[in-house]
Amino acid sequence: MKESKEDKMLLAAAEDKLQQCARQYMVTNTGFLDLRQRALVESRLRELGRSNQDVSWTFFGGYEDAERTIAIFLPDYAVLEESHPLTVIRAQAPSGGRKLTHRDYLGSLTGLGIKREMIGDILTSETGADIIVLEEIRNFLLFNYGKAGRTSLQLEAVPLQELRVPEVRTVMQKDTVASLRLDNVTASAFSLSRAKACEAIRSGLVFVNSMQAEKTDFQVKEGDKLVLRGKGKAFLREVGQRTRKDRIFIVTERYL
Repeated sequence: MKESKEDKMLLAAAEDKLQQCARQYMVTNTGFLDLRQRALVESRLRELGRSNQDVSWTFFGGYEDAERTIAIFLPDYAVLEESHPLTVIRAQAPSGGRKLTHRDYLGSLTGLGIKREMIGDILTSETGADIIVLEEIRNFLLFNYGKAGRTSLQLEAVPLQELRVPEVRTVMQKDTVASLRLDNVTASAFSLSRAKACEAIRSGLVFVNSMQAEKTDFQVKEGDKLVLRGKGKAFLREVGQRTRKDRIFIVTERYL
C-alpha cells in the first residue's frame, strides 16, 4: 500500500495514541477513518504487535457494519462499551419537503468547518438522519448546526444505544467464475466487466475483510466480505462445485 505524506502523518498520530494509552494508562482514540485509512492503521498496529499486554486496540464505528471507524486504545481496566467517545446527533427535517441525502448532511457539516475525521457514518431516513460524531463536538453541533442546504433541522443528542440503523436490503446472486481470483469475484458481485474490476483493484478501491487488496489474483474464500468504494459491499456466501466447463459456482449477497 503506497503511503503519501498524509498517510505517514496519520500513522504517526495513531502510534502516538497507542503510546499515550500505554504511558498514561488512559483511553485514547484516533479520529474517524475511512476504509483505506483503517487498513493502513491496522497494518501498522499489527506490525508493532501487542507488546504491551496492558493495552488493547480495536476499531469501532458505533454499530456492527459501520464504514467509518475510530481506532480506540484501551488500558486493561477499560471496557469498550463504557469508554468509547462516540455519540449520536439526531437531525429531524420538516415533513413534506425534499428528502435530504447523505451529501446534503455531510456538505452542511463540513461547511461549518468541521473536519471529516470528526464525523462517522451518517444514517439517513425519510424523516432525517442519525449522525455519529465524536463526543467533543456534540455541544458545538447542538448550538451551531441548524440547516442542511435550505432545510431547517431540529437537533437532539441521543445515546449510541438508541442509534437508528436503516433496514438493510440485499440481493442474492448466483454465477460462475473461472477461479476465485479477486478480479473475477469482484466483477461478478458488482456486475462489472473483469477489466473494470481489475482497474478498481489496482486503484485501491477494493477491500477484503476491511483490508485493502491491490492484487487482482488475490484468492477470495467463502465468507469473505468485499467492499468496492462507491459501489457498496458484498459477501461471498457460497462456493460450489465446478461445472462441466471447469468454472466454479458461487453465490454472492450484495447490499443495496
